[in-house]
Amino acid sequence: MGTNDEALVLSWLREEGLAQLSPEPLAGDVSARRYFRSEGEDGSSVIAVSYPPDQLGACRRFVATTRLLSEAGIDVPEILAVDLERGLMAVQDAGPRTLHEVARGEWRRIDPWYPEAVRVARRIAELPTPVVAELNPPLDAASLRWELGQTVASFLRPTGRCESLGLDAVEELFDEICRRLTDDLPVPGHRDFMVRNLIPAQGTGGLVVLDHQDLRLVPPDYDLASLLNDTLFPDPKRVAELLGAAPTERLHRTAAQRCLKAVGTYARAAERGNRRHLPLVRPTLERAVGHLGELPEAADRIRRIESSWLC
Repeated sequence: MGTNDEALVLSWLREEGLAQLSPEPLAGDVSARRYFRSEGEDGSSVIAVSYPPDQLGACRRFVATTRLLSEAGIDVPEILAVDLERGLMAVQDAGPRTLHEVARGEWRRIDPWYPEAVRVARRIAELPTPVVAELNPPLDAASLRWELGQTVASFLRPTGRCESLGLDAVEELFDEICRRLTDDLPVPGHRDFMVRNLIPAQGTGGLVVLDHQDLRLVPPDYDLASLLNDTLFPDPKRVAELLGAAPTERLHRTAAQRCLKAVGTYARAAERGNRRHLPLVRPTLERAVGHLGELPEAADRIRRIESSWLC
């Protein structure tokens, strides 16, 4: 975001009586949204978000999902001010570091927080299905398959990883994974429930949930698969302890799709000039292949996948 845009954000915050000092740009996600932390004269701070014109709908949904999650007892940042026409929002500053930043690349640094994160994920899955269904389109088989199509187009094909197995075999495997993922009834899900979207709540021992505007119906276990397989990867023993049982075939399938989708997202972002997430491609792909190895639909091709995708 340029200087003129930062000036706009600061001017709006001042109009709302929320800040006086120039906003400090914060590292964002792979979307086009921009985030700032701005301090008032008393030392308090707020987080300002600027939505591009094509994402004003996400701004509106954030307002709706904030209300829904708050009413369900799930901790989310309070909205302090919003301009839906210009795509400007100011929310409570939940804290300086997400769990991802606390971890510094080592999942064991945030191990005490995982049980609470699992509890929150399961609480989100208990939200009223009819209400959540009205917020966003469901993450159905077609949507899941489209995501994996992006992975093929932005990563597997350009890097030659489809050659050994054959593109048709890859496509057939992805079709089967996504079909089986929707055999069970969907449940409410955050859609991006991961350590980069969780902040330790100050003084309560709980977690504050960020970036929840994409709340929708998802395959069962989707948020758990995301939490345990995105950026940081707890070992299998710890995963079983957190779940209270060994991972099911469904969870392995969900995690495989999620990891493969993430690889495509990182590669696609790099195509657009955002190369910040490229170091995550290799470990995420390795995690995906590990989960594929637990699936019956991949049994006859897992060796070729391992040799060609992890080369």
